[in-house]
Amino acid sequence: MDTKLICSEVIKQSNIAFGTSGARGLVTDFTPDVCAAFSIAFIKSMGNVFSFNTIALAIDNRPSSYEIAQACAESLKQLNINVIYYGVIPTPALAYKAMQDNMPCIMVTGSHIPFDRNGLKFYRPDGEITMADELSIVNSNIEYIALITPFSELQVNQKAASAYITRYSTLFSENALKGKKIGIYEHSSAGRDIYKQLFELLGAEVVSLGRTDTFVPIDTEAVSTADQTRALEWSKEYGFDAIFSTDGDGDRPLIADESGQWLRGDVLGLLCSRLLQIEALAVPVSCNTAIEKSKSFNRVTRTKIGSPYVIAEFDTLMENFKSVAGFEANGGYLLATDINVGTEVLKALPTRDALLPAFVILTQNTAVSELVADLPNRYTSSDRIQNFSREKSDHLLSSLAVEPLSLFSQLGYECVSDVNATDGLRVTLSGGDIIHLRPSGNAPELRCYVESTNQQKATEIVNKVLNLLVSSY
Repeated sequence: MDTKLICSEVIKQSNIAFGTSGARGLVTDFTPDVCAAFSIAFIKSMGNVFSFNTIALAIDNRPSSYEIAQACAESLKQLNINVIYYGVIPTPALAYKAMQDNMPCIMVTGSHIPFDRNGLKFYRPDGEITMADELSIVNSNIEYIALITPFSELQVNQKAASAYITRYSTLFSENALKGKKIGIYEHSSAGRDIYKQLFELLGAEVVSLGRTDTFVPIDTEAVSTADQTRALEWSKEYGFDAIFSTDGDGDRPLIADESGQWLRGDVLGLLCSRLLQIEALAVPVSCNTAIEKSKSFNRVTRTKIGSPYVIAEFDTLMENFKSVAGFEANGGYLLATDINVGTEVLKALPTRDALLPAFVILTQNTAVSELVADLPNRYTSSDRIQNFSREKSDHLLSSLAVEPLSLFSQLGYECVSDVNATDGLRVTLSGGDIIHLRPSGNAPELRCYVESTNQQKATEIVNKVLNLLVSSY
């Protein structure tokens, strides 16, 4: 006899929850029935607004992702939904193809978090799901039949990868990167089979670096010491004009200049937006204040951290401006409107993308370091304390909101000029230094962002803050 389950009850008991970018949790908690509950609830919620009979599905290179995709696909047979499986591709490649085909999609990825965790990202036919959609999914009372293994093998369709390549290979000329030597740090990125081909189509000389069969959780907001050293050594050995990489699912860029210095994601976003002559931006509160100080935009709106919050501001901005975009501190670039790039029109892609800022910056005749040097002198550094519970983070931030100098005076600060609680706690201190503490929305981590007048000072402050917190809490 078939066992019937209710989506909301399975989800509630799963320990899987929505964070700043999809539903995340431990791999062990992504049982087949949990995957089914999320998938069926998502499709049923979309059916109230959109008409479709097919969805798109793709994965990253995590060891657990294929089996999760199998469970998602198997569950949708109960709804008579066809599934097109695009294999291992970047999240923006899946989202772009699905939007062009006017269908929803599911990406199996944990992005940058460790491989013992994974996640599901959901997209409507018109882009990322909203926070209201998330509530509809977790509260869905739809019944479904418990899954029985084994599941069918999934057949890979190459059309999404091809469409993503075409999006950029036709936007720029075939000589756009001629004369440039680019290193591509491939590691375990979902886009590693696309990037070399695409950069070469635009004329670059490409060297593949660091490919591995072991999943590497690259965090573009907290680049490891090992990856910082690798970039410096690679640049010295090969004489690169730049090094390009991404996080695990290819929606967050990581670019090093000609000397091997990794750029901050919000610096990439700022440079890209200036070069594209974007009129209005939505960015999270954690981004560098050089955005406003550059005086390059008619409006800059600050949001809570997470692409759903950035996207939520787009409709308001598009009422008054023709070119609207957003980006996050991790570098993921969201294009809200169609824009002109030279003689071509680039279609909107309102989800994080790693390639647009990379190509816009690298196709310039000016060296990457010189583009950065032209920005206001505000520098950001960030890192995190891992295995720091959400309860501990919340208690810490509550106490600091009442008396921020109880912690920051130990670092030599004498006064506070501003306290911003939009997301976490962002404190502007004497001398203009900014310290922003925030619990991660995807993992048990406390993140620390620091902005100061030079890079060394910002990094030193991050280290001092985190060391103080580790010793005190």
